[in-house]
Amino acid sequence: MANEDSAALAAVGPRLRALRHQRGITLTQLADLTGISVSTLSRLESGSRRPTLELLLPLARAYQVALDELVDAPATGDPRVRPKPIVIHGVTYLPLTRRPGGVQAFKQIFPPDPSAGGRIPQAHEGYEWLYVLSGRIRLLLGDRDLTLTPGEVAEFDTRIPHLFFNPGPGTAEALSLFGPQGERIHVRARPAGPDKQQ
Repeated sequence: MANEDSAALAAVGPRLRALRHQRGITLTQLADLTGISVSTLSRLESGSRRPTLELLLPLARAYQVALDELVDAPATGDPRVRPKPIVIHGVTYLPLTRRPGGVQAFKQIFPPDPSAGGRIPQAHEGYEWLYVLSGRIRLLLGDRDLTLTPGEVAEFDTRIPHLFFNPGPGTAEALSLFGPQGERIHVRARPAGPDKQQ
């Protein structure tokens, strides 16, 4: 068991270096993001510094990966995602994916907030897909003002200033997929067979 632990710890350095190279950032940039000195980061990557929780937590945040991924913890075998709610501007977000980076899925619960339309639409890198489960979602996208109802979907480039909220009267729920810029969501469907065509 001790040999397995030693091997797992020895693999952390190369894993950290590979992550940094994949992200295309320098040790100096990583030091600015984490508050860890360049020399400590360099020693961690080379294996001459033993990884500790105090060092790995800010690195996991900076790389947007689970701590388990840095230390290559064995999988538990349970594929279920146990979402931890996040509340922003009164909207509850339930993360439906575990892996940071790439396409992220969320269930969103919007309380009625008709005054939210007075907020300033925001723009940022990314691409979003929004599916309304219940209630109504008002989407301000560039110069467009749309109200989405259950079963309707919107897909848009988040570099366009946008804002979505629940105009009321009841609670609204939606599923949202968000990906890095250029990573569009592709919906695939089989063509209807001859007996299904009208």
